[in-house]
Amino acid sequence: MEKQTMLTRTCYYHHQLCFAFLFSFLFFTLLLCFHYSSSFNNAPTFLLNNNNQVNPITDFCTGRYVYIHEIPTSFNYYFLHNCNSLTRGTDTPNMCPYMENLGFGPNIHNIQGLFTNTSCTSTSTWYATNQFSLEVIFHNKMKKYECLTNDSSLANAIFVPYYAGLDVSQFLWVSNITIRDSSGKELLQWLVKRDEWKKMWGMDHFLVSGRISWDLRRQFDNESYWGSKFRFLPESMNMSMLAVEASSWKNDYAIPYPTSFHPSSKTEVLQWQSKMRLQERPYLFTFTGAPRPELKGSIRGIVIEQCLGSSACKFINCSYGSGEKCDDPVNVMKVFSNSVFCLQPPGDSYTRRSIFDSMLGGCVPVFFHPGTAYSQYKWFLPNNRTKYSVYIPVKDVKEWNVNVEKVLIGISQDEAVAMREEVIKLIPNIIYANHKSKIDKFEDAFDLAVKGILERIEEVREAMRNGRDPSIGFADEDHYKYTFSDNHS
Repeated sequence: MEKQTMLTRTCYYHHQLCFAFLFSFLFFTLLLCFHYSSSFNNAPTFLLNNNNQVNPITDFCTGRYVYIHEIPTSFNYYFLHNCNSLTRGTDTPNMCPYMENLGFGPNIHNIQGLFTNTSCTSTSTWYATNQFSLEVIFHNKMKKYECLTNDSSLANAIFVPYYAGLDVSQFLWVSNITIRDSSGKELLQWLVKRDEWKKMWGMDHFLVSGRISWDLRRQFDNESYWGSKFRFLPESMNMSMLAVEASSWKNDYAIPYPTSFHPSSKTEVLQWQSKMRLQERPYLFTFTGAPRPELKGSIRGIVIEQCLGSSACKFINCSYGSGEKCDDPVNVMKVFSNSVFCLQPPGDSYTRRSIFDSMLGGCVPVFFHPGTAYSQYKWFLPNNRTKYSVYIPVKDVKEWNVNVEKVLIGISQDEAVAMREEVIKLIPNIIYANHKSKIDKFEDAFDLAVKGILERIEEVREAMRNGRDPSIGFADEDHYKYTFSDNHS
Protein backbone atom coordinates (compact mmCIF):
# COMPACT_ATOMS: atom_id res chain seq x y z
CA MET A 1 0.00 0.00 0.00
CA GLU A 2 2.81 2.39 0.93
CA LYS A 3 4.70 1.44 -2.28
CA GLN A 4 1.60 2.14 -4.41
CA THR A 5 1.17 5.53 -2.71
CA MET A 6 4.81 6.42 -3.42
CA LEU A 7 4.40 5.35 -7.05
CA THR A 8 1.29 7.51 -7.40
CA ARG A 9 3.09 10.51 -5.91
CA THR A 10 6.06 9.96 -8.23
CA CYS A 11 3.78 9.90 -11.27
CA TYR A 12 2.02 13.00 -9.98
CA TYR A 13 5.33 14.83 -9.57
CA HIS A 14 6.46 13.68 -13.00
CA HIS A 15 3.16 14.86 -14.43
CA GLN A 16 3.66 18.24 -12.80
CA LEU A 17 7.19 18.44 -14.15
CA CYS A 18 6.04 17.59 -17.65
CA PHE A 19 3.27 20.17 -17.47
CA ALA A 20 5.69 22.82 -16.22
CA PHE A 21 8.13 21.99 -19.00
CA LEU A 22 5.34 22.14 -21.63
CA PHE A 23 4.06 25.47 -20.28
CA SER A 24 7.57 26.94 -20.25
CA PHE A 25 8.18 25.80 -23.82
CA LEU A 26 4.91 27.34 -25.07
CA PHE A 27 5.58 30.59 -23.19
CA PHE A 28 9.11 30.83 -24.58
CA THR A 29 7.83 30.17 -28.13
CA LEU A 30 5.16 32.87 -27.77
CA LEU A 31 7.74 35.29 -26.40
CA LEU A 32 10.10 34.56 -29.28
CA CYS A 33 7.35 35.12 -31.85
CA PHE A 34 6.40 38.41 -30.22
CA HIS A 35 10.04 39.50 -30.17
CA TYR A 36 10.43 38.59 -33.84
CA SER A 37 7.27 40.46 -34.81
CA SER A 38 8.32 43.55 -32.90
CA SER A 39 11.81 43.44 -34.35
CA PHE A 40 10.52 43.08 -37.87
CA ASN A 41 8.36 46.17 -37.51
CA ASN A 42 11.18 48.31 -36.21
CA ALA A 43 14.51 47.06 -37.57
CA PRO A 44 16.12 44.25 -39.61
CA THR A 45 15.82 40.86 -37.90
CA PHE A 46 18.34 37.98 -37.71
CA LEU A 47 17.79 34.25 -37.19
CA LEU A 48 20.10 31.23 -36.99
CA ASN A 49 20.10 28.54 -39.68
CA ASN A 50 20.82 24.85 -39.16
CA ASN A 51 24.57 25.51 -39.21
CA ASN A 52 24.28 28.11 -36.47
CA GLN A 53 25.18 30.84 -38.97
CA VAL A 54 23.47 34.22 -38.85
CA ASN A 55 21.14 34.83 -41.81
CA PRO A 56 19.65 38.28 -42.26
CA ILE A 57 15.90 38.43 -42.88
CA THR A 58 15.29 41.03 -45.59
CA ASP A 59 13.29 43.84 -43.99
CA PHE A 60 10.64 45.19 -46.34
CA CYS A 61 11.07 48.63 -44.79
CA THR A 62 14.86 48.86 -44.94
CA GLY A 63 15.69 52.30 -46.29
CA ARG A 64 12.04 53.35 -46.13
CA TYR A 65 11.39 54.18 -42.48
CA VAL A 66 9.71 57.52 -41.81
CA TYR A 67 9.27 59.21 -38.47
CA ILE A 68 6.47 61.78 -38.06
CA HIS A 69 7.38 64.72 -35.84
CA GLU A 70 4.79 65.46 -33.16
CA ILE A 71 4.91 69.21 -33.68
CA PRO A 72 2.72 71.61 -31.64
CA THR A 73 -0.87 71.58 -32.89
CA SER A 74 -0.71 75.31 -33.60
CA PHE A 75 1.20 74.38 -36.76
CA ASN A 76 -1.37 71.95 -38.18
CA TYR A 77 -4.57 70.93 -36.35
CA TYR A 78 -5.27 74.53 -35.41
CA PHE A 79 -6.11 75.24 -39.05
CA LEU A 80 -8.62 72.39 -39.14
CA HIS A 81 -10.45 73.88 -36.17
CA ASN A 82 -10.32 77.39 -37.64
CA CYS A 83 -10.91 76.48 -41.27
CA ASN A 84 -13.63 79.10 -41.75
CA SER A 85 -10.95 81.79 -41.96
CA LEU A 86 -8.88 80.01 -44.63
CA THR A 87 -9.19 80.89 -48.30
CA ARG A 88 -10.18 78.19 -50.76
CA GLY A 89 -8.78 80.04 -53.76
CA THR A 90 -11.85 82.13 -54.53
CA ASP A 91 -13.30 85.36 -53.24
CA THR A 92 -15.09 83.38 -50.52
CA PRO A 93 -13.11 82.13 -47.51
CA ASN A 94 -13.99 78.99 -45.56
CA MET A 95 -12.14 75.75 -46.17
CA CYS A 96 -14.23 73.79 -43.66
CA PRO A 97 -16.19 71.68 -46.17
CA TYR A 98 -12.92 70.62 -47.79
CA MET A 99 -11.48 69.38 -44.50
CA GLU A 100 -14.07 66.59 -44.39
CA ASN A 101 -13.09 62.97 -45.06
CA LEU A 102 -9.45 63.40 -44.02
CA GLY A 103 -8.95 66.30 -46.43
CA PHE A 104 -10.63 64.74 -49.47
CA GLY A 105 -13.63 67.04 -49.02
CA PRO A 106 -17.36 66.32 -49.36
CA ASN A 107 -18.52 63.19 -51.17
CA ILE A 108 -19.87 63.80 -54.65
CA HIS A 109 -23.43 62.50 -54.63
CA ASN A 110 -24.88 64.09 -57.77
CA ILE A 111 -22.79 62.39 -60.42
CA GLN A 112 -25.18 63.10 -63.33
CA GLY A 113 -24.44 59.83 -65.10
CA LEU A 114 -20.75 60.59 -65.67
CA PHE A 115 -19.69 57.39 -63.95
CA THR A 116 -22.51 55.18 -65.23
CA ASN A 117 -21.76 51.47 -65.65
CA THR A 118 -18.78 51.50 -63.29
CA SER A 119 -18.47 50.85 -59.60
CA CYS A 120 -16.87 54.30 -59.37
CA THR A 121 -20.27 55.66 -58.37
CA SER A 122 -19.22 54.74 -54.85
CA THR A 123 -19.39 57.69 -52.48
CA SER A 124 -16.00 56.63 -51.18
CA THR A 125 -14.32 57.25 -54.54
CA TRP A 126 -15.20 60.76 -55.77
CA TYR A 127 -14.93 63.89 -53.64
CA ALA A 128 -15.08 67.67 -54.10
CA THR A 129 -11.37 68.03 -53.28
CA ASN A 130 -9.74 71.43 -52.97
CA GLN A 131 -6.14 71.68 -54.15
CA PHE A 132 -5.07 73.49 -50.96
CA SER A 133 -6.06 70.45 -48.88
CA LEU A 134 -3.04 68.48 -50.02
CA GLU A 135 -1.18 69.03 -46.73
CA VAL A 136 -4.05 67.44 -44.82
CA ILE A 137 -4.41 64.59 -47.32
CA PHE A 138 -0.69 63.83 -47.26
CA HIS A 139 -0.51 63.96 -43.46
CA ASN A 140 -3.41 61.52 -43.08
CA LYS A 141 -1.95 59.16 -45.67
CA MET A 142 1.43 59.34 -43.94
CA LYS A 143 -0.21 58.21 -40.69
CA LYS A 144 -1.06 54.95 -42.49
CA TYR A 145 2.27 54.62 -44.25
CA GLU A 146 3.44 51.02 -43.99
CA CYS A 147 6.97 51.86 -42.85
CA LEU A 148 6.35 54.30 -40.03
CA THR A 149 8.57 54.07 -36.98
CA ASN A 150 8.22 55.54 -33.51
CA ASP A 151 11.97 55.40 -33.10
CA SER A 152 13.46 58.43 -34.86
CA SER A 153 16.95 56.91 -34.68
CA LEU A 154 15.80 54.25 -37.18
CA ALA A 155 14.17 56.74 -39.55
CA ASN A 156 15.45 57.32 -43.06
CA ALA A 157 13.42 60.51 -43.24
CA ILE A 158 11.67 62.84 -40.80
CA PHE A 159 8.25 64.13 -41.88
CA VAL A 160 7.28 67.53 -40.50
CA PRO A 161 3.46 67.81 -40.70
CA TYR A 162 3.41 71.60 -40.86
CA TYR A 163 0.47 72.90 -42.90
CA ALA A 164 2.62 75.61 -44.47
CA GLY A 165 0.21 76.50 -47.26
CA LEU A 166 -2.83 76.76 -45.01
CA ASP A 167 -0.78 78.81 -42.58
CA VAL A 168 0.45 81.37 -45.11
CA SER A 169 -2.99 81.62 -46.74
CA GLN A 170 -4.21 83.47 -43.65
CA PHE A 171 -1.77 86.30 -44.26
CA LEU A 172 -1.09 86.47 -48.02
CA TRP A 173 -3.03 89.71 -48.27
CA VAL A 174 -1.69 91.12 -44.99
CA SER A 175 0.84 93.89 -45.59
CA ASN A 176 2.75 93.28 -42.35
CA ILE A 177 5.56 90.90 -43.34
CA THR A 178 6.42 90.19 -39.68
CA ILE A 179 3.00 88.59 -39.27
CA ARG A 180 3.43 86.63 -42.51
CA ASP A 181 6.75 85.17 -41.36
CA SER A 182 6.07 84.59 -37.66
CA SER A 183 4.65 81.03 -37.68
CA GLY A 184 7.40 79.64 -39.87
CA LYS A 185 10.09 81.12 -37.65
CA GLU A 186 8.45 79.66 -34.54
CA LEU A 187 8.31 76.19 -36.11
CA LEU A 188 11.99 76.28 -37.04
CA GLN A 189 12.92 77.39 -33.52
CA TRP A 190 11.05 74.35 -32.22
CA LEU A 191 12.65 71.94 -34.72
CA VAL A 192 16.29 72.93 -34.15
CA LYS A 193 15.97 72.09 -30.45
CA ARG A 194 15.03 68.49 -31.18
CA ASP A 195 17.55 65.65 -31.19
CA GLU A 196 16.28 64.59 -34.63
CA TRP A 197 17.51 67.87 -36.12
CA LYS A 198 21.06 67.43 -34.87
CA LYS A 199 21.45 64.09 -36.64
CA MET A 200 21.69 65.67 -40.12
CA TRP A 201 20.97 69.33 -39.31
CA GLY A 202 17.55 69.02 -40.93
CA MET A 203 18.66 67.57 -44.26
CA ASP A 204 16.59 64.43 -43.60
CA HIS A 205 13.49 66.54 -42.82
CA PHE A 206 10.73 67.22 -45.34
CA LEU A 207 7.32 68.88 -45.42
CA VAL A 208 4.44 69.31 -47.87
CA SER A 209 2.68 72.40 -49.23
CA GLY A 210 -0.68 72.53 -50.97
CA ARG A 211 0.28 75.92 -52.36
CA ILE A 212 2.98 76.67 -54.91
CA SER A 213 6.49 77.03 -53.52
CA TRP A 214 6.66 80.66 -54.58
CA ASP A 215 4.10 81.55 -51.88
CA LEU A 216 6.77 80.63 -49.34
CA ARG A 217 9.74 82.24 -51.11
CA ARG A 218 9.44 86.00 -50.74
CA GLN A 219 12.88 87.24 -51.73
CA PHE A 220 12.74 90.75 -50.28
CA ASP A 221 11.55 92.17 -46.97
CA ASN A 222 9.21 94.56 -48.67
CA GLU A 223 5.46 94.63 -48.06
CA SER A 224 4.76 94.87 -51.78
CA TYR A 225 6.28 91.42 -52.37
CA TRP A 226 4.08 88.33 -52.20
CA GLY A 227 4.10 85.56 -49.61
CA SER A 228 6.32 84.61 -46.70
CA LYS A 229 10.05 83.98 -46.71
CA PHE A 230 9.82 80.68 -44.84
CA ARG A 231 11.83 78.75 -47.44
CA PHE A 232 14.63 81.33 -47.39
CA LEU A 233 15.18 81.06 -43.65
CA PRO A 234 18.54 79.30 -43.04
CA GLU A 235 17.07 76.34 -41.15
CA SER A 236 14.31 75.85 -43.71
CA MET A 237 16.85 75.78 -46.51
CA ASN A 238 18.27 72.62 -44.93
CA MET A 239 14.90 70.92 -45.38
CA SER A 240 13.18 69.61 -48.50
CA MET A 241 9.64 70.55 -49.48
CA LEU A 242 7.11 68.79 -51.67
CA ALA A 243 4.66 71.22 -53.25
CA VAL A 244 2.12 71.30 -56.07
CA GLU A 245 4.58 73.53 -57.91
CA ALA A 246 8.30 73.60 -57.20
CA SER A 247 10.38 76.75 -57.33
CA SER A 248 13.71 76.95 -59.13
CA TRP A 249 15.55 76.00 -55.91
CA LYS A 250 16.83 72.44 -55.78
CA ASN A 251 15.32 71.53 -52.40
CA ASP A 252 11.77 72.04 -53.68
CA TYR A 253 10.08 69.13 -55.48
CA ALA A 254 6.80 69.11 -57.37
CA ILE A 255 4.09 66.56 -56.63
CA PRO A 256 0.68 66.33 -58.35
CA TYR A 257 -2.24 68.55 -57.44
CA PRO A 258 -4.98 66.45 -55.85
CA THR A 259 -7.84 65.49 -58.17
CA SER A 260 -11.33 64.45 -57.06
CA PHE A 261 -10.73 60.76 -57.69
CA HIS A 262 -9.63 58.87 -54.57
CA PRO A 263 -10.22 55.17 -55.23
CA SER A 264 -9.95 52.60 -52.48
CA SER A 265 -8.72 49.76 -54.66
CA LYS A 266 -6.83 48.92 -57.80
CA THR A 267 -10.04 47.48 -59.19
CA GLU A 268 -11.71 50.89 -59.13
CA VAL A 269 -8.74 52.38 -60.96
CA LEU A 270 -8.84 49.69 -63.66
CA GLN A 271 -12.58 50.21 -64.15
CA TRP A 272 -12.13 53.96 -64.55
CA GLN A 273 -9.26 53.45 -66.99
CA SER A 274 -11.41 51.08 -69.07
CA LYS A 275 -14.20 53.62 -69.18
CA MET A 276 -11.84 56.37 -70.36
CA ARG A 277 -10.54 54.12 -73.17
CA LEU A 278 -14.08 53.64 -74.48
CA GLN A 279 -15.19 57.23 -73.95
CA GLU A 280 -16.46 59.08 -77.05
CA ARG A 281 -14.66 62.42 -77.52
CA PRO A 282 -16.59 64.88 -79.69
CA TYR A 283 -14.21 67.79 -79.05
CA LEU A 284 -10.79 67.86 -80.67
CA PHE A 285 -9.47 70.20 -78.00
CA THR A 286 -10.61 72.05 -74.90
CA PHE A 287 -9.51 74.92 -72.73
CA THR A 288 -10.88 75.32 -69.22
CA GLY A 289 -9.73 78.49 -67.50
CA ALA A 290 -9.90 82.26 -67.31
CA PRO A 291 -8.02 84.95 -69.23
CA ARG A 292 -5.09 86.71 -67.59
CA PRO A 293 -5.08 90.18 -69.22
CA GLU A 294 -3.11 91.63 -66.30
CA LEU A 295 -0.17 89.28 -66.91
CA LYS A 296 2.24 90.53 -69.54
CA GLY A 297 3.41 87.77 -71.83
CA SER A 298 0.48 85.48 -70.98
CA ILE A 299 -0.52 83.15 -73.79
CA ARG A 300 -4.01 82.61 -72.42
CA GLY A 301 -5.67 85.40 -74.36
CA ILE A 302 -4.48 83.97 -77.66
CA VAL A 303 -5.42 80.42 -76.63
CA ILE A 304 -8.95 81.53 -75.72
CA GLU A 305 -9.27 83.50 -78.95
CA GLN A 306 -8.22 80.51 -81.05
CA CYS A 307 -10.51 78.18 -79.12
CA LEU A 308 -13.52 80.45 -79.58
CA GLY A 309 -12.72 80.70 -83.28
CA SER A 310 -12.75 76.94 -83.79
CA SER A 311 -15.78 74.67 -84.08
CA ALA A 312 -13.56 71.82 -82.85
CA CYS A 313 -12.80 73.47 -79.49
CA LYS A 314 -14.79 73.63 -76.26
CA PHE A 315 -14.09 76.65 -74.02
CA ILE A 316 -15.12 76.67 -70.36
CA ASN A 317 -14.82 80.19 -69.00
CA CYS A 318 -13.71 80.06 -65.37
CA SER A 319 -13.83 83.81 -64.77
CA TYR A 320 -15.63 84.81 -61.58
CA GLY A 321 -19.32 85.23 -62.27
CA SER A 322 -19.23 83.31 -65.57
CA GLY A 323 -21.63 80.68 -64.24
CA GLU A 324 -19.61 77.81 -65.70
CA LYS A 325 -19.13 76.08 -62.32
CA CYS A 326 -15.43 75.36 -62.82
CA ASP A 327 -15.14 74.28 -59.19
CA ASP A 328 -17.70 71.52 -59.82
CA PRO A 329 -15.68 68.31 -60.38
CA VAL A 330 -18.51 66.67 -62.33
CA ASN A 331 -18.86 69.59 -64.74
CA VAL A 332 -15.10 69.75 -65.32
CA MET A 333 -14.63 65.99 -65.72
CA LYS A 334 -17.43 65.81 -68.29
CA VAL A 335 -15.61 68.28 -70.52
CA PHE A 336 -12.19 66.65 -70.15
CA SER A 337 -13.49 63.14 -70.77
CA ASN A 338 -15.20 64.38 -73.96
CA SER A 339 -12.00 65.92 -75.38
CA VAL A 340 -9.01 64.48 -77.25
CA PHE A 341 -6.57 67.26 -76.30
CA CYS A 342 -6.62 69.69 -73.36
CA LEU A 343 -4.73 72.99 -73.57
CA GLN A 344 -2.60 73.79 -70.51
CA PRO A 345 -1.11 77.29 -70.83
CA PRO A 346 0.50 78.79 -67.70
CA GLY A 347 -1.70 81.02 -65.56
CA ASP A 348 -0.80 82.89 -62.37
CA SER A 349 2.11 80.45 -62.14
CA TYR A 350 3.60 77.77 -64.35
CA THR A 351 1.41 74.86 -63.25
CA ARG A 352 -2.32 74.13 -63.04
CA ARG A 353 -4.48 71.59 -61.28
CA SER A 354 -6.23 71.19 -64.63
CA ILE A 355 -3.22 69.19 -65.86
CA PHE A 356 -4.13 66.29 -63.61
CA ASP A 357 -7.91 66.63 -63.85
CA SER A 358 -7.65 66.46 -67.64
CA MET A 359 -5.26 63.49 -67.61
CA LEU A 360 -7.64 61.73 -65.23
CA GLY A 361 -10.25 62.22 -67.95
CA GLY A 362 -7.97 60.58 -70.53
CA CYS A 363 -7.32 63.90 -72.26
CA VAL A 364 -3.87 64.43 -73.80
CA PRO A 365 -2.30 67.60 -72.33
CA VAL A 366 -0.94 70.31 -74.61
CA PHE A 367 1.85 72.30 -72.95
CA PHE A 368 3.30 75.65 -73.97
CA HIS A 369 6.07 76.02 -71.39
CA PRO A 370 8.53 73.45 -69.91
CA GLY A 371 7.80 74.70 -66.39
CA THR A 372 4.18 73.56 -66.58
CA ALA A 373 5.05 69.86 -66.33
CA TYR A 374 8.32 68.65 -67.87
CA SER A 375 10.68 70.29 -65.38
CA GLN A 376 8.24 69.78 -62.50
CA TYR A 377 6.74 66.31 -62.05
CA LYS A 378 9.77 64.17 -62.86
CA TRP A 379 8.88 61.47 -60.31
CA PHE A 380 5.45 60.98 -61.85
CA LEU A 381 5.60 61.57 -65.62
CA PRO A 382 7.76 59.89 -68.30
CA ASN A 383 10.99 61.52 -69.45
CA ASN A 384 9.83 61.08 -73.03
CA ARG A 385 7.23 63.86 -73.22
CA THR A 386 6.13 62.92 -76.76
CA LYS A 387 4.60 59.68 -75.47
CA TYR A 388 1.85 61.39 -73.45
CA SER A 389 1.69 65.08 -74.44
CA VAL A 390 1.92 67.69 -77.17
CA TYR A 391 4.43 70.53 -76.82
CA ILE A 392 3.96 73.88 -78.57
CA PRO A 393 6.67 76.17 -77.09
CA VAL A 394 5.83 79.83 -76.69
CA LYS A 395 9.07 81.69 -76.08
CA ASP A 396 7.65 85.09 -76.97
CA VAL A 397 3.91 85.75 -77.21
CA LYS A 398 4.43 88.76 -79.47
CA GLU A 399 6.24 86.66 -82.05
CA TRP A 400 4.09 83.55 -81.63
CA ASN A 401 1.89 82.85 -84.65
CA VAL A 402 1.15 79.14 -84.32
CA ASN A 403 -2.35 77.90 -85.05
CA VAL A 404 -3.12 75.34 -82.33
CA GLU A 405 -5.93 73.67 -84.26
CA LYS A 406 -3.69 73.05 -87.28
CA VAL A 407 -1.02 71.49 -85.07
CA LEU A 408 -3.53 69.14 -83.45
CA ILE A 409 -5.26 68.21 -86.71
CA GLY A 410 -1.82 67.27 -88.02
CA ILE A 411 -1.54 64.53 -85.41
CA SER A 412 -2.82 61.25 -86.81
CA GLN A 413 -5.61 59.36 -85.10
CA ASP A 414 -3.26 56.47 -84.34
CA GLU A 415 -0.80 58.85 -82.67
CA ALA A 416 -3.56 60.48 -80.65
CA VAL A 417 -4.88 57.10 -79.48
CA ALA A 418 -1.36 56.01 -78.49
CA MET A 419 -0.82 59.19 -76.48
CA ARG A 420 -4.20 58.80 -74.79
CA GLU A 421 -3.30 55.25 -73.81
CA GLU A 422 -0.10 56.53 -72.17
CA VAL A 423 -2.11 59.18 -70.31
CA ILE A 424 -4.60 56.58 -69.08
CA LYS A 425 -1.76 54.33 -67.92
CA LEU A 426 -0.37 57.25 -65.89
CA ILE A 427 -3.58 57.75 -63.88
CA PRO A 428 -2.36 55.75 -60.82
CA ASN A 429 0.75 57.98 -60.69
CA ILE A 430 -1.24 61.21 -60.40
CA ILE A 431 -3.98 60.37 -57.90
CA TYR A 432 -4.06 60.15 -54.10
CA ALA A 433 -5.81 56.92 -53.22
CA ASN A 434 -8.14 56.37 -50.30
CA HIS A 435 -6.61 53.10 -49.15
CA LYS A 436 -9.06 51.47 -46.78
CA SER A 437 -7.61 48.06 -47.39
CA LYS A 438 -4.10 46.79 -48.15
CA ILE A 439 -5.45 43.79 -50.06
CA ASP A 440 -5.96 45.58 -53.40
CA LYS A 441 -3.31 48.27 -52.99
CA PHE A 442 -1.49 50.07 -55.80
CA GLU A 443 1.27 52.65 -56.03
CA ASP A 444 -0.17 56.18 -56.17
CA ALA A 445 1.18 59.75 -56.16
CA PHE A 446 1.78 59.59 -52.41
CA ASP A 447 3.90 56.44 -52.72
CA LEU A 448 5.95 57.91 -55.56
CA ALA A 449 6.46 61.16 -53.64
CA VAL A 450 7.72 59.33 -50.54
CA LYS A 451 9.97 57.11 -52.68
CA GLY A 452 11.39 60.20 -54.39
CA ILE A 453 12.17 62.11 -51.22
CA LEU A 454 13.72 59.02 -49.58
CA GLU A 455 16.06 58.65 -52.56
CA ARG A 456 16.94 62.34 -52.34
CA ILE A 457 17.78 62.07 -48.62
CA GLU A 458 19.80 58.90 -49.22
CA GLU A 459 21.92 60.84 -51.72
CA VAL A 460 22.69 63.32 -48.93
CA ARG A 461 23.67 60.48 -46.59
CA GLU A 462 25.89 58.99 -49.26
CA ALA A 463 27.68 62.33 -49.64
CA MET A 464 28.22 62.44 -45.87
CA ARG A 465 29.55 58.86 -45.81
CA ASN A 466 32.03 59.80 -48.52
CA GLY A 467 33.24 62.80 -46.57
CA ARG A 468 31.65 65.40 -48.85
CA ASP A 469 29.81 68.50 -47.66
CA PRO A 470 26.11 67.64 -48.28
CA SER A 471 25.10 71.30 -48.20
CA ILE A 472 26.93 71.98 -51.46
CA GLY A 473 24.27 72.28 -54.12
CA PHE A 474 21.50 71.10 -51.75
CA ALA A 475 19.52 74.35 -51.79
CA ASP A 476 21.09 76.10 -54.76
CA GLU A 477 18.97 77.81 -57.38
CA ASP A 478 18.69 76.11 -60.77
CA HIS A 479 18.68 79.04 -63.17
CA TYR A 480 17.93 76.78 -66.15
CA LYS A 481 14.97 74.89 -64.70
CA TYR A 482 12.33 77.00 -66.43
CA THR A 483 14.19 77.95 -69.58
CA PHE A 484 13.52 76.60 -73.07
CA SER A 485 16.43 74.17 -73.22
CA ASP A 486 17.22 71.84 -76.11
CA ASN A 487 15.37 69.09 -74.27
CA HIS A 488 12.14 71.06 -74.30
CA SER A 489 12.25 73.19 -77.43
